[in-house]
Amino acid sequence: MKRLWLLFAQSCTLLLAAYFVVSTLKPQWIGSARSGLGVVAVQQAGNPSEPPPGSFRVAAQRASLAVVSITTNSGARPSAHSKDPWFRFFYGDGDNESQSGMGSGVIVSTGGYVLTNNHVVENADAIEVSLNDGRHAKATVVGTDPDSDLAVLKINLDQLPTLVLGDSNSLQVGDQVLAIGNPFGVGQTVTSGIVSALGRNQLGINTFENFIQTDAAINPGNSGGALVDSSGNLVGINTAIYSRSGGSMGIGFAIPVSTARQVLESIVAEGQVRRGWIGVEPRDVTPEIAQTFGLKTHAGVVITGVLHNGPAAKAGLEPGDVIVAIGGNAVHDSNELLTLVAALKPGSVAGFSIDRKGRTLEMNITPGQRPRPPKQPG
Repeated sequence: MKRLWLLFAQSCTLLLAAYFVVSTLKPQWIGSARSGLGVVAVQQAGNPSEPPPGSFRVAAQRASLAVVSITTNSGARPSAHSKDPWFRFFYGDGDNESQSGMGSGVIVSTGGYVLTNNHVVENADAIEVSLNDGRHAKATVVGTDPDSDLAVLKINLDQLPTLVLGDSNSLQVGDQVLAIGNPFGVGQTVTSGIVSALGRNQLGINTFENFIQTDAAINPGNSGGALVDSSGNLVGINTAIYSRSGGSMGIGFAIPVSTARQVLESIVAEGQVRRGWIGVEPRDVTPEIAQTFGLKTHAGVVITGVLHNGPAAKAGLEPGDVIVAIGGNAVHDSNELLTLVAALKPGSVAGFSIDRKGRTLEMNITPGQRPRPPKQPG
């Protein structure tokens, strides 16, 4: 009897040891055995193909297809001093070396139109666009708008993915956004953040500034890329960053898609953007300015200079006049005046509300076409 108990104890010990080894090294065997005995094995909850809560996977995948990388090449150009014999004696007569650049862009039409920044393609002799699906194409410039730093390119490829133009006017501070582009040429990259501020201006970046500020990481090479909302719709064109190091410091700026849409439609239809211009020098009304000009109002924008024979001068506008409203829209500062005048159609009469030494005047001014800024030497 004693031998039987000893044999039983040894058998139990061996079985327990075997169970421990199997449960540690091959736990699925035990699960399969339990299933065979009528015990339902526990499976991982959820569908592995569905994104986890809080993921922007769908928006990123949808938008990334239509974001492209842009490579530019500029041939050697003669130096401004190349004809100076003393300059050639000391430095030789060689021209500047050819340069290459990189940026990003967004396909906005199945017809091959690509939105990007003007500074990405400015002075480029050759432009190549690389799609996320591996295709490449030479691009031509349809038109540029240096005032907003936007440009429209054209590529000839079939079955192009496009990005849906969203509503940048509905954005609010705190909304989630994604920045997509090709930073530093490392390849397409998606970063996330929020809308940090709206309507940023007077930054000295463009003539017309109404930037979306975001803390989504934007770096060199992201210029011209997409800023999209949580649904993957385009809300801005990434343009600039504030940086002391050359990299992202959490302050990036994007041109609202509302502005980009206007520029795109104008360039595709007419090859250029036509903006209104009246030929004045505006200044914001400050207590000092009000005292200097003897103003009785602190609303509007005071005109300190009027171009001779310009549209404003022909209509009778004088230095010291204060523009209070344009077409019924109140004018609060110089930047708003510039934007409202630019939105006027050249050659079409527009109504201006003027304050002249305390008297309110209604004046009709026919704006001309805003002159293009002088082209910088290459």
